[in-house]
Amino acid sequence: MGIRLFVGTDKGAFVIHSQDRRSWKIEGPIFKGWKVTASMRDHRGTFLAATASYVYGAAIHRASDLTGEWTQVEQSPQYDKGGQRKMKQVWRLAGNEEALYAGVDEAGLFKSTDDGNTWQPITALNEHSSRHAWQPGAGGLCCHVILLDPTNAKRLWCGISAVGVFRSDDGGESWQPKNTGVPVILEDKTEPEVGFCVHGLVASPDDPNRIYRQDHLGMFRSSDGGDNWERNENGLPSRFGFPIAMDRRTGTLFAAPLESDEYRLPCDGRLCIYRSTNNGDSWEDASNGLPDAHAYECVLRGALTVDDQDPCGVYFGTTSGSVYASADGGDSWQTLPCRLPRILSVVAYGDDS
Repeated sequence: MGIRLFVGTDKGAFVIHSQDRRSWKIEGPIFKGWKVTASMRDHRGTFLAATASYVYGAAIHRASDLTGEWTQVEQSPQYDKGGQRKMKQVWRLAGNEEALYAGVDEAGLFKSTDDGNTWQPITALNEHSSRHAWQPGAGGLCCHVILLDPTNAKRLWCGISAVGVFRSDDGGESWQPKNTGVPVILEDKTEPEVGFCVHGLVASPDDPNRIYRQDHLGMFRSSDGGDNWERNENGLPSRFGFPIAMDRRTGTLFAAPLESDEYRLPCDGRLCIYRSTNNGDSWEDASNGLPDAHAYECVLRGALTVDDQDPCGVYFGTTSGSVYASADGGDSWQTLPCRLPRILSVVAYGDDS
């Protein structure tokens, strides 16, 4: 089965496809000149993509094929006109058979139960009692991570920078902060359960209670659905980084460490991917074929992805516009034949989609 990568950049989206995960062809740009911040495929096989414009604002589009005709959803997620919150962009799209979800900046979560035709704010989170203490990270006040429990449609998690992880056990009717064990980064005396800066979340394919978290202040994991967190950084060259991804077949984890919060550069000028094959107990360098000197491009939180083939393919794009691919689970890498605008998101889709 072939693979198509939908690569969202600062100035449009590109579709990079291959039948053998070795030779690649590039199409695009789609949404030329617009930021393309997220994409997904829903349970019906329809593709959704999120765009943002400084002039026209944020919007969601859909298509039956990645390189086909895209139609803008007329009622994309929006805050009330005249309110204090602005809809700057959609950071993440996710969904199951019951609902679609959009995480946005300025931080909030929206839900659609009619296949994306209309979107309603999830008031219990957007108006959470701790909202007065929410502070933005360097990338803004953004809801950029959504995890859905495949065994329980009413259970979901979201991550907000620089606020923390929240979990709902009742389909979004109520939300509880879940950050115990993670160091606070922006302490608030009145709301001690917020002030954390999650960068990425993934959950085990065998146990949705086992969650892995790349945080501003380290790498963590939880075995109880986020109630408690512990560090799992053995072997990593740095605690700091943005994305984390997982092979859904085997549970292998992938991360892209950066030197530090202060510098946000690859460690020692090497563009590195690290992986863990033992539930995060230890990490190993899996960077064979990546630039190993004078490489100062970074991988943003939405720009690392894994396909569902055996062995898994791993893909990421960088702030310098390069795209890298591994067809063997990170054992070796190739540089794809393109140099794109700053890359914001990368999602892999099977070519039968």
